[in-house]
Amino acid sequence: MSEGKEWSYKEAIEKASSSICRFPLIHVKGVPLMCHIANNWDSISAFVPDPADLLIATYPKAGTTWTQEIVDLLFHNGDAEACKRAPTPVRSPFLEICSPPPIPSGLDLLNKMDPPRVIKTHLPFQLVPSGFWENKCKAIYVARNAKDNLVSYYYFDLMNKTQPEPGPFDGYIHKFMQGELSWGSWYDHVKGYWLEKEKNNILYLFYEDMKENPRREVERIMKYLDLTVSDEVITKIVELTSFKNMKENPMANYSCIPSPVFDQSISPFMRKGEVGDWKNHFTPEQSKIFDEDYEKQMKGVSIPFRSLI
Repeated sequence: MSEGKEWSYKEAIEKASSSICRFPLIHVKGVPLMCHIANNWDSISAFVPDPADLLIATYPKAGTTWTQEIVDLLFHNGDAEACKRAPTPVRSPFLEICSPPPIPSGLDLLNKMDPPRVIKTHLPFQLVPSGFWENKCKAIYVARNAKDNLVSYYYFDLMNKTQPEPGPFDGYIHKFMQGELSWGSWYDHVKGYWLEKEKNNILYLFYEDMKENPRREVERIMKYLDLTVSDEVITKIVELTSFKNMKENPMANYSCIPSPVFDQSISPFMRKGEVGDWKNHFTPEQSKIFDEDYEKQMKGVSIPFRSLI
């Protein structure tokens, strides 16, 4: 992607920022999605990927950008400069995202790229275009502990002026439990991909594992993608994708999105990147209510998340 195209993307967002608002949610097959996505659903669901395309899927704020950067560096043998060719959403388009013109949609960006493409989605498994599975595309899914994911999503909804107003934290907890946030239920999301991972050759990763031993997880991704890079390059990728370096990287920290859309003075896009930050936000009573609901919603599925306690 040339510098001109990179800046045309940023300029398009700036031009449209006056029409940005907190867009309402519309249900698509039972899943609440922002209205622009719902209104363009026929085109999104009809998207047919190339078999060489890679899908990176997550519930929002579960390590998506981190994984995109790791993958891009692996494909470019750790070349940091090559991975600064454009911001993350241009290098790895967001499949379903749609915004007011002249901001290009994810489909607009993808249609101008040649395969193999790295494609991001927050769609739950049942809404992912069937072509990904019919064409046997590889897919990486990243799941994050529910409480940490909730806290991170809450701060994101505070600063992201396209998402519905999050309201007070206590109410947000209940919206999360009831699946009323954009992209729906966290529980359905993590279970959906987990139950399909063997049949559809999905690499299922955990955010906490990536934090605990990033080198091990980068190597897992490398092997899944049938790539081979040197130990030195692995070391370099781990360093380049540390939270500190990602937060300072203008091609990855979403500073390309102007403040009327992403107001990073409210909360940075890359806020803390920690495991266990939920303990600074949940009261004992909120935690108890959440844990009881979690047990009910996750009953019968043994996904090895780290303890919520």
